Amino acid sequence: MCTLQNSFEPGFVAEGDYVIGGIFPLHYNQEMPDLNSTYRPAAVKCNGFDPRAFRWAQTMRLAVEEINQNKELLPNSTLGYKIYDSCAYPLTGQRAALAVLNGLNEAQAPMCTGASPLLALVGESGSAQSIVVSRILQPFKIPMISYFSSCACFSDRRKFPNFFRVIPNDDYQVKAIAQLLVHFKWTWVGLLRGDHEYGRFAVQGLLRELQGTRVCVAYQVMIPLLYNRQRALEIMQVMRSSGAKVVVVFSAEGEMTPFLRDYMKLNITGIQWVASEAWVTASVFTGSEYYPYLGGTIGFGVRRGYIPRLSDYLQTVNPQFDPDNPLVQELWGALYGCSSSLSAGSKLPPCSGQESLLEQHSAYMNTSSPRLSYNVYKAVYAIAHSLHNLLLCHPGSGPFHNNSCAENNIQPWQLQHYLQEVAFNIAGEEVNFDLKGDSIPYYDIINWQRGAGGKIEFVNVGLFDGTKPAGEELVIQEERIMWAGHQSEVVLSVCSASCLPGSRKAVRRGEPVCCFDCVPCDSGKISNQTNSIDCTSCPKDFWSNEAGTACIPKKVEFLAYDSLGIALTVISAGGACLTAAVFAVFFYHRHTAIVRVNNSELSYFILFSLTLCFLCALVFIGEPTSWSCMLRHTAFSITFSLCISCILGKTLVVLTAFTATMPGTNLMKWLGPKQQRVIIFSCTIVQVIICVAWLIDAPPFPYRNLKYERSKIILECSVGSSLAFWCVLGYIGFQACLCFVLAFLARKLPGNFNEAKFITFSMLIFCAVWLAFIPAYISSPGNYADAVETFAMLASSFGLLSCLFFPKCYIILLKSEKNTKQHLMGKEKK
Repeated sequence: MCTLQNSFEPGFVAEGDYVIGGIFPLHYNQEMPDLNSTYRPAAVKCNGFDPRAFRWAQTMRLAVEEINQNKELLPNSTLGYKIYDSCAYPLTGQRAALAVLNGLNEAQAPMCTGASPLLALVGESGSAQSIVVSRILQPFKIPMISYFSSCACFSDRRKFPNFFRVIPNDDYQVKAIAQLLVHFKWTWVGLLRGDHEYGRFAVQGLLRELQGTRVCVAYQVMIPLLYNRQRALEIMQVMRSSGAKVVVVFSAEGEMTPFLRDYMKLNITGIQWVASEAWVTASVFTGSEYYPYLGGTIGFGVRRGYIPRLSDYLQTVNPQFDPDNPLVQELWGALYGCSSSLSAGSKLPPCSGQESLLEQHSAYMNTSSPRLSYNVYKAVYAIAHSLHNLLLCHPGSGPFHNNSCAENNIQPWQLQHYLQEVAFNIAGEEVNFDLKGDSIPYYDIINWQRGAGGKIEFVNVGLFDGTKPAGEELVIQEERIMWAGHQSEVVLSVCSASCLPGSRKAVRRGEPVCCFDCVPCDSGKISNQTNSIDCTSCPKDFWSNEAGTACIPKKVEFLAYDSLGIALTVISAGGACLTAAVFAVFFYHRHTAIVRVNNSELSYFILFSLTLCFLCALVFIGEPTSWSCMLRHTAFSITFSLCISCILGKTLVVLTAFTATMPGTNLMKWLGPKQQRVIIFSCTIVQVIICVAWLIDAPPFPYRNLKYERSKIILECSVGSSLAFWCVLGYIGFQACLCFVLAFLARKLPGNFNEAKFITFSMLIFCAVWLAFIPAYISSPGNYADAVETFAMLASSFGLLSCLFFPKCYIILLKSEKNTKQHLMGKEKK
């Protein structure tokens, strides 16, 4: 081994038959010397004494002393140790590794020597330091057991063949943190890491675990390895502007200490910290001044254990008993702010000598639930049990070449073989290593809560057991958790508020999927869950409710007996009654001139058909059925065809009667009562034949119209055959037009009462109504189409009734003096 050029004294040294090393971050910061190559560089100066790490070193010393006093474990051998300080920095950790390999101190090794007497090493804490130390030890095949390096990178046996650890692999920690974020629905989180392999691998692992979940990363920032305040302020500005209320931190306490000091100076609050095991149990942050900023922190800590003699052993430290150890002097300065040294260069006031270690010095004396100290304890015992098994080897049954055992000069690689297979029980816990050198994945869930005097206490609120099946590893007692800001409610950290049922998420272009807008579902679509990605279309006969959360049956509409239906019913019944009343008037005055002149039989036929036309409108009101659909169209076409046929017959009679008065004509014999009936029957039977063919070929049927208005079902009667429907209407229109033309030709007949003139007006109204009906029918929505058709039937019926019969009733009832043949023929005496 080659010696170091600068003095690098160990923290603690003890001789023994077998020597093991220990490297601890007894300081969390260092000052780099000015390397200008003009003079010999000064030694690295470490600052910021860490009582917590000093407790770890003391735990190693305690474990070695217990083993040396144990008559069953290594009964004929003793362990020695060399403990060095890494200052929580890889370069200094490298110097410590070289020093620990180089002999008990530099004075004993003035030049390069042979193999190091070191059998194994306990260390390091930070993963970055452990990488450096492991690579230095690797050529010498010296195994090392880390108590705090959890980087997943160490599981690669090709790169780190001599590395073991009693802390779980970070792959399990990032899996646990990912499950924690998902469990509390934190979908918008920030990532803060240290500038080292531990932070880099942990962040990569967490991002890998978060794939496929709804958690998005708002930002990723890194604390510089050599702390830079300006960069730290930039990081804090990012934290403020991102909107993420949850920040996951993969960093060591040495890096977090100066960062949090600046964080507190800016008075930033409301951040829910999720701490990695590297600092979740750091006693340096338990002061009452930290609670407003760090209170509510939650994270995963390594499994706590029990070390019976630790508290008593820690109290044996005193500068009066060990005045030459500068570490003890620094401990007193860190705990009491005084100096027990009489050197003139000390900036602290002198100690009184009456100081004693108490439980209030939690950074050093917290032994109620040792975690990392317990890991150190297990690491030392793992080495001791492995060495014990190696020494018990019987020649001829050993694991080495030709079944040999280790020789008197035990080599580190021989110890590593037994270390790989060691299995022992300590304080009820089974300790062993898998093929990658990892230990059992088990974490306690730690929550930072206010304790006595306002200080922070680490409260266990759950656990993560990596040996359990997927989905069952995480157990959380939520009712025991106190969140950031001393709140009992879970902190909300989302980029966008949840989309309520009835809406869907619309991702913003260029932003993470957790940032979205809530868009209401389109009509006919619903979402009945929070944060639905898409809206679901309702089934064919269903429609969305107003909130868009459920599909409800579509409203079925038809011309029912509501206000509109009742009005049309009253009008229809009133028209039929009015027609019957006219019939009664005509029948009662059947012997009067005006009735006899107007062909009473044809008038009765017309009144009868008009009554049917009025009553036919009732068939169009109510829920359509197969029978009502066939009846409404056929009844409408036949009754109106009958009515127009009667009017046509009457028009022919009037026209023939005028022509018959001319000399040489004898047409009236061809239009007697029989001929009139034949004309009416013949014209009507044509419509009947069309309707029969319609009903046979493609009869009308009830139809659920879903296209016109998507939110409703329009229950209507489909005409079946459009050709037959328009043939029916066309035939009625042809009859009306023929009747109108004939009546128009006879409009100037002599006499005071010209029947042809009234027929002309009635046909004009009839044609106008039905011509207006066609566009109105086509454009009318839903059940209003039936209402338009019914209204057209009633309007045309009233038009015929009023034009043909009201003037006659007026004369019969009110102007009886004009109800004479002479007056009607225009021959009364003046």
